[in-house]
Formats: sequence, C-alpha cells, structure tokens
Amino acid sequence: MALQQENSAHSPVPAHTPSGSIPVTLHGRELIPNRRIPLDVSWVEDIRVNTSAVERRAASIPARRSVKKDYQAAWLLRAISCMDLTTLSGDDSAERVKRLCAKARRPLQDHLVQALGIEDLHLTTGAVCVYHAFVETAVKALEGSGIRVAAVSTGFPAGLSPLETRVEEIRRSVEAGASEIDIVITRAHVFNGEWNALYDEVAAFKEACGPAHMKAILGTGDLLTLRNVARASWVAMMAGSDFIKTSTGKEAVNATLPVSLVMVRAIREYAERTGMSVGYKPAGGIKTAKQALDWMALMKDELGRPWLEPTLFRYGASSMLGDIERQLEHHVTGRYSATYRHPVA
Repeated sequence: MALQQENSAHSPVPAHTPSGSIPVTLHGRELIPNRRIPLDVSWVEDIRVNTSAVERRAASIPARRSVKKDYQAAWLLRAISCMDLTTLSGDDSAERVKRLCAKARRPLQDHLVQALGIEDLHLTTGAVCVYHAFVETAVKALEGSGIRVAAVSTGFPAGLSPLETRVEEIRRSVEAGASEIDIVITRAHVFNGEWNALYDEVAAFKEACGPAHMKAILGTGDLLTLRNVARASWVAMMAGSDFIKTSTGKEAVNATLPVSLVMVRAIREYAERTGMSVGYKPAGGIKTAKQALDWMALMKDELGRPWLEPTLFRYGASSMLGDIERQLEHHVTGRYSATYRHPVA
C-alpha cells in the first residue's frame, strides 16, 4: 500500500493537502465532525468484544503490511505530519519546550529535506503537546507556523482532582492559547459502570474547551479489559469528544495494537450509526518507525484514507521522530546514522 502521490510516480512525497480538504467519508457516506448526542446506555451495555479474535487480527497487521523504498519514505513523512511532538516530564523547562517547538517547525535536517526533494512540502509535526504551564511559551515559539499547541489538562495523568478544578484548568489553557486539550477521564466511572457520570464529566470538559478540539484520554492500560475500552470509547464519543486517545503515557501499559483495534472499530461503528467522524490518537510506547507504519496500516485498513490526515489521526510521541529520521537518512544514503545525530529536544 502506498500513499496517493500526485506530483510524480517516483516521488517519495505524500500528497500535501490543506487541513480539511479531503472529504471525510466512510463506505461512500460523507461524515460531519462529531458533536454531543444524548447518552444511549443501551449502546454501551450491549457492547461485547471477542478478545481472542481481536488479538489474532492485531497480530496480523505487522505481518501482512509492508512498504519499502520510496513508498516507505512517503508513509514516514506522513507519520511526521500526524505527530504530536510531546514533552511531559517532571523536569520540563521553558528552554526544553522552545527546543521542542523548533524541532516541530523543522522536524528533518536540511540535507534530508533537500535529498528527498520536499522543500515545497514545508513539513511540520501536527502539534506540540505540553503541560499547561508551558502553553504560552509554546504558542509564542510556534507563532506563524500553523502548528497547533495541545495542553494536557484535567488533573493529568490521574484525573482525580475536583471537577471544578479540572474544568477551570481547561479554561485557563484555552485562554493561554491552546487550540487542543487532552483531557483524562475518571477511570472509576468505567469500573463502576457509571455511564451517566462519565458522560456528564466528558460533556463538561468539552463545553469548557470552547473552540479548542478535545482529545479524551481513556487510560486504557488501567481499564483492564477490552470491553471496558470499547464502552469508555462510546461514552466519550457520545459526549462530544473530537478524538479518543489511548493513554497518558504514564501507565504501565500504554498504546497497543489490540486496544487500538477496539477503539478504531468503535469509531467506525459510531460513524456508521451517527454519520459523525471522531479522530484517534495512540500515545505511549510507540517509539520506532516500524511501529508508526503498523498503526498507519491499521488506520487505513479499518477506517480508510481520511484517517491518515492529522485532522483525524495523531501519534503521541517524541523519541519516534528520531528513529524516523534515521530511517529516512538510510533511504537517502544507504547508511544508518547514530541516534545522537537526531536530537529531539
């Protein structure tokens, strides 16, 4: 499989299209962006997941899909454009965030850009994701680039602070300039089957986001079962989430292909029922270019070409960019470079 290439049959560059220019369709039906709908508990309670079938299908993805040479380079460039370049460490500083933003503006070194012939692509990452304290720093560093600033919010990563505090945190981040908010749900609502409480919580977060896009982090590593993952996904979507996201990156287990398969099939079924599109963001544990290709193959197989755009697909990653650079350098030169030659921040 290869990305559509419009300029040259031999170009490794994926077609560059402005945000939103590709119609979002599923099975030939044009979809609209997600908006809140009334909670239908029957939809949630009726969910069943065949775990062994999910695991077999997920295991087949790396084995069945392989892209090489120019096509692989094209897919890796697409992966960069769908990346939320992230720093969420306890020792973050304004200088680290500025360096991360500089990398987001110019994710590839100049010699690679020239060798690939992609100067006109003006490639950037999809967003930069930071704590609230660094939103203003990131907004200023990215001014004029068109790169979005995402802020983790709502008591990240545990989400256990009072609801009023979490809602106010969202509002402050939006006021500071964040155009995307990554919220975390209360996992206990899922364990206890408190679907109305989970719906009301996510809906309150969405309202506080105002014009900012909201990604609902489910904390899938904490949810224990794939059925819980599917149920939480449905409630978050009905409450108006623009994206559903696997993890904070702080759990013991983060993004996995079985979890991702369950979530993207929930997105597909939700679109079939409602006519509305929801984006997907796997985060945590995706560190290599090979993994980036596996997740893109999953998105294309299960949801189709529109979900290979940053408007509907993001990776939460940082170290993955360095490995993608190394693979692209190998594509250009035939040699692998040392990791230290591709610093992120």
